[in-house]
Order: sequence, then C-alpha cells, then structure tokens
Amino acid sequence: MLEVTRTRISFSGEVLTAAAFLAATVIVGSLIVRELRAVPRAFATEPVTAASRAVPPDAVSVPALTFSAHEIKVGDGLALALTRLDPTITMTNKIVETGPLGQREVRSYEVSGMRFILVAEPFERGAEPRLSAIYLQ
Repeated sequence: MLEVTRTRISFSGEVLTAAAFLAATVIVGSLIVRELRAVPRAFATEPVTAASRAVPPDAVSVPALTFSAHEIKVGDGLALALTRLDPTITMTNKIVETGPLGQREVRSYEVSGMRFILVAEPFERGAEPRLSAIYLQ
C-alpha cells in the first residue's frame, strides 16, 4: 500500500499566514474601537437655537390638541391648523429661524391659563410648513 505524502506549508509560510491574520485582527479591532469612541450624529449635542430656547424643558409633547369641535394634530399643515384655532386663543410669542429644510416657526399660545407651543417646519425642501411638534406647558 502506498502512502500519499501530504504537502506541508513551509515554516516560513505558516508564520507569514499567522502574521497576516494577526495584522488583520488588529486593524479590525482598532476600527471597532475608533467607532465606539466617536459620538454618533444622532447623540451629538446640538447647539442651542432660538427654537430650542422657546420650548421650555418642562414642556410635554402631545400628538394632538382638541378645541371644542376642532382638532389639530402633528403633521397638519400650518395654515390649516391656524384656521382651526379659536379666536379666544392669543399668540404670546413667535420665533422664526432657518432650519435644514426651510423656515421653522415656533408659536406660543395661551388660552384659559393653559399654554401650548406649535412648532411648524417643512418636511421636505420647497414644501409647505407642517406641524412637527405640539407641546403643552
């Protein structure tokens, strides 16, 4: 019976292969550590803008407000939402600033001792402003 001799990688070939795998592991590990040390954009602190100063930290975000028979919701057009407000509601403050997609308006209102804030901005470039947030204070 004949024995088939296996070809072995030479000692220098084994060392070079192990060194290549070790170098690749170190490179991948350093890339992972670098990504973990950087702050993702979603968690980066944004500069304080006029709009963020207009919304107090104790304000609570709500999806909709109802006034008598009318309701305004997040996502409604600003013009439509303003027509649904009662005439007894008084605007106390209005701040306009430029956002990433256009003009952002922060309007503060008061009615019967209740304060609420409407934030309106376009959802895409060139679109009409829509309510992006409603806050109660």
